[in-house]
Order: sequence, then structure tokens, then C-alpha cells
Amino acid sequence: MTDKLVTHSLDGLVYTITLNRPAKRNAISDRLLEALEKAWDARPAETRVVVLAGAGDHFCAGLDLSEHQHREPSGVMLHSQGWHRVFSKIHQTGIPVVAVLHGAVIGGGLELATSTHVRVAESNVMYQLPEGRHGIYVGGGASVRVSRIIGPGRMAEMMLTGRIYGAEEGQALGLSHYLVCKGEGMAKAQELASRIAENAPLANYAMVTTIQRISSMSSDDGLYVESLMAAVAQTGPEVVARIGQFLDRKGKGPQK
Repeated sequence: MTDKLVTHSLDGLVYTITLNRPAKRNAISDRLLEALEKAWDARPAETRVVVLAGAGDHFCAGLDLSEHQHREPSGVMLHSQGWHRVFSKIHQTGIPVVAVLHGAVIGGGLELATSTHVRVAESNVMYQLPEGRHGIYVGGGASVRVSRIIGPGRMAEMMLTGRIYGAEEGQALGLSHYLVCKGEGMAKAQELASRIAENAPLANYAMVTTIQRISSMSSDDGLYVESLMAAVAQTGPEVVARIGQFLDRKGKGPQK
């Protein structure tokens, strides 16, 4: 299916969403954000994994500043909360999301990227939080998601100085999980998505919803929630079948 600002399609169990505003480096306007949310909500019921990408030479250059210029404080707050709502759907719905990062991953683009669960970066990627240059503050969740990945001190330094990190630096910081050559990101993301789709759906749900919640809990509460999720995820009929197949293969030993 195609939208003017976002394209989306299903291939087997993998649903691919592509930001489609390449002339503006996929900068997030209000209409693009709305189209992204609609594309997310329109995913077919059989979707096991989502791949998120950007058309053209860049993943996403962040906030469309031309729309931000004339907002009042209350409007800015509501706008920020709209970003939180959409990005939280991506992060917390329980469906694993694999991002393909290339070119600019700047400001709101980095906030969108860090709302995904597995990030594949191409060698030409560049990360930046240039809010200091524009006299603004992040509003799409970076204070939580980006700072948890790279640390609050480094995030503050990025915003203050406008520092740009390249692909290898971003990989070392944890902004990406896989680093591939230019043009190879989508193939790697689809490979990973297909692998993830083979997992038990409830196990995938547990991994992408529980770990990030436990990270903000006390140790005792986190351990308790871990036990609860283990009890839910490890007792279904699919788990019994999967473990039975594994043990059966193990018992047979290597085949001659």
C-alpha cells in the first residue's frame, strides 16, 4: 500500500514502513507523523516484525523546522506529546522493529531510530542532536531513549556542541547494532527481521516490552517482573513444542 508521505507493504510476516519525503531528507512534518502513525496502525494482523526505513539518501533529518517556527508554548507541548505517542507505539506495542539507518539520522530522526529495537547502520550514516544551534530542546523522547543508550552526559554534549558522530562511533556508542556497507542496510534488516519472525510471538513481545520497563525499576521490582514474564512466556503450548523439538534433535546427535 502507498501513502503520499509513507509507503508500507507486507512480505510474509515482515511489514516494511518507509518514510517517503526524500526531497526534504524525510524531515518529520505534522503530516508525515500522521502518515507514519496510520501506517503503523494499518499493519496486518499477521505481522511479526516491522522494518523501518527512509527513502532517498537519508533516514530522517528530524523535525521540520518550518512548521515549528510559529508555535505557542502550549502548542509545542502538545506537538511533543504527539511525537511521544507515535514513537511509543513503535517502541512499546510489542512488535520488534528493525531500523535501516543511512545518511542523516539527526534530531527527531535519532529519536525515531532509538524507538526501534534493532538498528542496522550503513557506513555513510551520521548522528547529530543540533538543538543547541536552533535554540530548542528535544521533544520526541531523546531525553529518555537516547540518554539511556549513550548516557546523559554525552547526550548533553551532543546537544550543546552539535557534534556529529559517524558510523563507527555510533556503533561503539550503541546507536546501531549492526554496521554494513552503503546500500546493504535493507538486505541486512530483512535478513534479521526474517530471523526474528521465526521466534515465538509471545517471546518477542516479552523481550521488546519487558526489558525496557525493568530498566527503570528497582532491582527487586525488576526481578519480580522478570519472574512474572518468564511464567507467562515459558508455559504455552508453542514453548513445549519448540523445546521438545530442540531436545529431540539434541538427543539424536550429529547426523552421518
